Amino acid sequence: MKKIFLILISTLLLLPVVALAIEFQNPLQYDTFGELIDKIMDFIFVLAVVAAPLVIIVGALQLLTSGGDPKKTGAGKNMITYALIGLAIILLARGLIAMIQQAIGVQ
Repeated sequence: MKKIFLILISTLLLLPVVALAIEFQNPLQYDTFGELIDKIMDFIFVLAVVAAPLVIIVGALQLLTSGGDPKKTGAGKNMITYALIGLAIILLARGLIAMIQQAIGVQ
């Protein structure tokens, strides 16, 4: 019992010395929060630009293979419409952010 107590006390006494030697490194490669947000936005933009044409193609294939079925035709049209609306929103958001940054003088 005394041994365990002595080990516990010695560890508690050495803990501040060990804690001073620990150095934390930044796990991210960005220095500021703004840079991190910019990179996340860039990733989402690239993802949307790649995904939108694929969704349009799938919607067009669904439209072509509907065989006159109104549900499948409507679903194909909706896919194309929503993909175009989503792409427009992404492009407008990117342009709006650039305009606001230019207006307030931040780059």
